[in-house]
Amino acid sequence: MNSEKIVKILFAASEMYPLIKTGGLADVAGALPDALLNAGAEVRVVLPSYRGVVEQLDSVEELISLGDIGLSPAVGEVKVLQGTLSSLKTIIWLIDCPAMFERDGGPYQDENGEDWEDNMLRFALFSKAIAMLGVMGEQSGWQPDIIHLNDWQTGMVAAWLHSWNVQQPKTVFTIHNLQYQGVFPAESLARIGLPQELYSIDGLEYYGQISFLKAGLYYANQITAVSPSYAQEIQSAEMGMGLEGLLRSRRESLCGILNGVDSVQWNPATDRVLHTNYSKNSLAKRLQNRNELKARIGLRDGQGPLFGLVSRLTSQKGIDLFVEAAPALLNAGAQFAVLGSGDSDLESALLQLAREWQGEFAVEIDYDESLAHLFMAGSDLLLVPSRFEPCGLTQLYALRYGALPLVRRTGGLADTVDKQSGFLFENIDSGELQECMFTALNSYRDSLQSGSGEWEQRQQYAMEQEFGWGKSAQNYIECYRALGADLIE
Repeated sequence: MNSEKIVKILFAASEMYPLIKTGGLADVAGALPDALLNAGAEVRVVLPSYRGVVEQLDSVEELISLGDIGLSPAVGEVKVLQGTLSSLKTIIWLIDCPAMFERDGGPYQDENGEDWEDNMLRFALFSKAIAMLGVMGEQSGWQPDIIHLNDWQTGMVAAWLHSWNVQQPKTVFTIHNLQYQGVFPAESLARIGLPQELYSIDGLEYYGQISFLKAGLYYANQITAVSPSYAQEIQSAEMGMGLEGLLRSRRESLCGILNGVDSVQWNPATDRVLHTNYSKNSLAKRLQNRNELKARIGLRDGQGPLFGLVSRLTSQKGIDLFVEAAPALLNAGAQFAVLGSGDSDLESALLQLAREWQGEFAVEIDYDESLAHLFMAGSDLLLVPSRFEPCGLTQLYALRYGALPLVRRTGGLADTVDKQSGFLFENIDSGELQECMFTALNSYRDSLQSGSGEWEQRQQYAMEQEFGWGKSAQNYIECYRALGADLIE
C-alpha cells in the first residue's frame, strides 16, 4: 500500500439530507461522506441542483462548465457548481441544468405525485455529467479514484465509463432498494447517446426495455447492498426483481454493508426536539416525552403500551398487515401513533381506525422530521412490519431512543434487531404480526405489574447497540481498498 496516497471518492446521489430528502438515501448521502472523510478519505458529494438547493448552501461558485453534453433534445449548458454547508465537512458539487432540475415539485415527481415524464433524460444527464467529472480531473482540479454510485439515478455512470476508452476511476454501486429500477423504453438509448451495442442481455437490456439500475449492476466494478441479509435475499427469485440471475453471476463482487445512524442528529441525550432529554441511565425522564407525544397527537392516558409507526404507508412496509392486526390489540388496551404518508387506500384505512378508536389510535398523514424524533422518544415500541427491508433506518433510530423495535425478520431488520433488543416475526402474515404484538404487550404489562424492571433492562440493552457511521465507513474503505485504492492509515 502507498502510504502517501489518500483515496479520493466522488459520492454520487440523487438526494442528500438536509438539502433534499424523500427517503433513506438522503440520510446516507448526508452522513456517510463525512464518515469517510473522518476515516482519512477525500470526498466530494455530487447531486442535481434542484430548485432551492443552492440557496441553502453557505457558499457556492462555478467550478466548471460541461457545455452541451449531447443529449437529445438538447437541454442547454450544463455547469458544475461547488459549495459548502456548515453542518457538513464534505464539499458539495451540484450538476446545474435549469431545464432539467429547476422546477417546482420533488426530485422525482411533480406536485401531483406523478413521476416526471422526462426522468429518463434528467437522470441520464446527471449520470453523464458525473462520468465526465470522473475523467476530467485536469479541468476540475480534482480527480477521483472511486466513484460511489447510489441507486438507479446514477447507474448509467458505469455504462458511460465502460463505453469510453480512457483512463478512469473505479466504480462502486450501492443498492438501496432493488424495487426502484429506472426502466425506460429501449429507444431511449439513442436519445442519451450510448452505443447501441450496450443494448443486450449482457448489458442494459431488461425485458425489452433499458434499466438504469441494471447498468450499475452490470458495469460497476463492485456492488454493495445496504445490509448483509439483503445482499443474500436479492439473489433469490422471490426478492431479485428479475435481476437475481445477474446478481448471482456477480456474487463475488457483491457484499452487504449496513447503513449507520447519525449519532449527533439522533441522540436522545442532546436532541433539541425532545421535551426532555434522557439516556439509558435516566429512562424515567423518557416518560415525559411519552406524555408529550400523546398530548400532541390526541391520545388519552392509558396503561397499555404505546406502539409507534413512522413509515411510508405502502404495502412494502407491511401497512396492510398492520391495519388487519391492530383492532385486536386496541381491544386489549394498546394504543397506536402513526406518522407517514403514501398509498391513498392505506391512508384511508388508518384514518378510519383513528375515527373508530378516537383517543387510542392517532394518525398524522404527513412526514415531520421533528415529530419523528418525538415518536422515537415517546413510543414504547416501534413497528416495522415490512415485506422486505434493504436496511431500514427507523429501527436503528428506535434502538438509540429506547423504543423497542417490532419487526419482520428480513433484510437489515434481521441484521440489527435480536430477541433482546426487540421483537421479531417471520412470515408475511397479519396473524403472525398480531401474535408478535400480543407478545410485546404482555411483556410490557408483566414487567410493569411485577416491578421487575425487565422492560427497562431491554431498553438499556437496545440503547447500547452501536450502529454509528464509523463502522460502516470502515467497511466501505475495505471495499475501496479491494479495488486498489489506498488510504492513509
